Amino acid sequence: MRVLVVKDEESLAEAIGAGLRRDAITAETARDGREALAKLRLGGYDVLVLDRDLPGLHGDEVCRQVVVQRLLTRVLMLTSPGTVHHRPDAPGLGPGLGADDYLTKPFTHEELLARVLALGRRPRPVPAPVIAHAGVTVDTARGLAARDGRPLALSHTELGVLEVLLRARGAVVSGDDLIEEVWEEHTSYRTNAVRVTLGTLRAKLGDPPLIETVPGAGFRMTGGPDGGDDTDG
Repeated sequence: MRVLVVKDEESLAEAIGAGLRRDAITAETARDGREALAKLRLGGYDVLVLDRDLPGLHGDEVCRQVVVQRLLTRVLMLTSPGTVHHRPDAPGLGPGLGADDYLTKPFTHEELLARVLALGRRPRPVPAPVIAHAGVTVDTARGLAARDGRPLALSHTELGVLEVLLRARGAVVSGDDLIEEVWEEHTSYRTNAVRVTLGTLRAKLGDPPLIETVPGAGFRMTGGPDGGDDTDG
């Protein structure tokens, strides 16, 4: 099971993550809502442990984005004492806003672990088989890609990189994240592999360019008359 813990107090987030790892759960951390959404867009998390009272992008909005962006994870919201959980119209706590369960602070590790394990046993939603953005489509079930109806002859790694960038919905994806999602763990010269693969992928996609390099950060999809929004079909 893979869990993302989101809490602005880094020491507490790391303590929660360390506790989960002692129980053989893969746990990573994020310090704010924007970082959490960037990680979630890459996929692979079974459960999101989310502090509701985040500065900047509030936990309520993170929950909304989990639903709007169809990010495939279960959400355990950490709430303050006195928060009403049973009201379906409570701001940020309604069933349509992404939170699957709630845990009131303070809590014990045993309570948190039980909730995480229960959510992890629930079946995750199945991702849509077709991703589309700015005329580019990827049929993940059949391993096919096209731009404006023109089939693209992509290698396995090129297709994987394109899929990760499309699922990020315009967010920046780092080279390390691409390596983790697409390449084998022991790939040699991995940084060079990302550069070469992106070069051939850009050439095959053609003009106008759709993959932008963000210096010092990574890569993202651009383009589209609607400002770059993409959809799953």
